[in-house]
Amino acid sequence: MSETREPELTHDVHPDDKLVVVKESPFNAESAAPALVAPLTPREAHYIRCNFDVPRIDPETHRIRVEGAVAGTLSFSAADLAELPQRSVTVTLECAGNGRTDMAPLPAGEPWSRGAVSTASWTGVPLGVLLDRAGLRDDVVEILATGADRGIPSGADDELPFARALPLDKARDPNVLVALEMNGLPIPVEHGAPARLIVPGWYGMASVKWVSRIAALTEPFNGWFQSKRYVYERGSDRRPVDVMRVKSLLVAPETGGTVPRGRVTLSGWAWSGAAPIIGVELSVDGGEWMPATLDATLAPHAWRRFDLEVELDEPGRHSVRTRGRDAAGRTQPDVAPWNHHGYGNNGIVPTLFYVL
Repeated sequence: MSETREPELTHDVHPDDKLVVVKESPFNAESAAPALVAPLTPREAHYIRCNFDVPRIDPETHRIRVEGAVAGTLSFSAADLAELPQRSVTVTLECAGNGRTDMAPLPAGEPWSRGAVSTASWTGVPLGVLLDRAGLRDDVVEILATGADRGIPSGADDELPFARALPLDKARDPNVLVALEMNGLPIPVEHGAPARLIVPGWYGMASVKWVSRIAALTEPFNGWFQSKRYVYERGSDRRPVDVMRVKSLLVAPETGGTVPRGRVTLSGWAWSGAAPIIGVELSVDGGEWMPATLDATLAPHAWRRFDLEVELDEPGRHSVRTRGRDAAGRTQPDVAPWNHHGYGNNGIVPTLFYVL
């Protein structure tokens, strides 16, 4: 289907240095720092977020139902989806909890550091194609995607599946996919095989894995993962998490790494779900902000590389801060607004490394 090839692991990525385990069960892991240097994150190094244990699915018999407020209910196997028009989209996905451990006071939830972000090429059927085939009623307002994974989340009383809804206009975005491939190969089971949703520009919780049901709704969805979790909650105010905030990440030198004194290239990635990245600035050791050079855009929904050469002749520990800016006028803040679950942390955090 897709001609995109899986990137080779370079000498910078070692066999035991692909993922950093955050939680064993259900399995959650960040991309290890060396894996984030490449434009496309290798499949085996892409961060993994599971709310429940990976479901047991037979890809040969698994069906995805399209139902609800539609002209006719439909059912698709993965093989059926593979016969429909395919589209490939390169997408930066970030877990909504990425950077939670940098918030103070520390919110509850998985202790994500800064590696719950990755970029991959996804291939599949635009969700809108399936909705058109089912025939939406005029009163549809949201599209609900439900995964095959189930469990009892912390704070809930009953078992339930993972499910999230999209506004109809977002669901009809031609780049929102029911994906079958990741970096040109079948999606690994831990990433949602045989089919998962990919929602460019939104935090990862919207890209529902192990999709088993797509439902057209005439009223807004109020399920657990739409109203109790994956919400910005502060006091009595609650708002569902959606678009990724503008953010940047220094990947070279990596945190705790070492470089020889002299000319040093500072490199990293910046991304935003709202609009393209148009600028990145860096501050070394608390100094003035300096504009970085931006590479050409990798893809409309992917991170953008930045570089800045600086002279570092003083041995010892050094600190670099990075600040992204997007075309919608959003600039990465010094400190992100604190919220009860620690979502959407895009505050500026220094990277520390050593000059020898």
